Amino acid sequence: MGFASASALTAALVPILINVLASVPDLNAPGIAMLLAFTISFGFILPVSAPQNMVCLGTETFTTRQFTMVGLWLTVAGYALLLLFAFTWWPLLGLI
Repeated sequence: MGFASASALTAALVPILINVLASVPDLNAPGIAMLLAFTISFGFILPVSAPQNMVCLGTETFTTRQFTMVGLWLTVAGYALLLLFAFTWWPLLGLI
């Protein structure tokens, strides 16, 4: 979540994590990789996490502390929803 670009983070880490997950027996590697891909898009906490965050901060309508506090709540809510869907809805769809 501290990378300056979600694309760079995806290109650097997802192939490595897919290989590691594939080596674990009795684990749905594509399903876990999907969770990781969704998690990478959570660039809500730091203004440097995504270019659009810097544009919002550049308007000077709020402080970095306010941005971080709202980002923490959004990240917690996003993770909670991600886990809820991963354990309930996605198995019904055959994704995990």
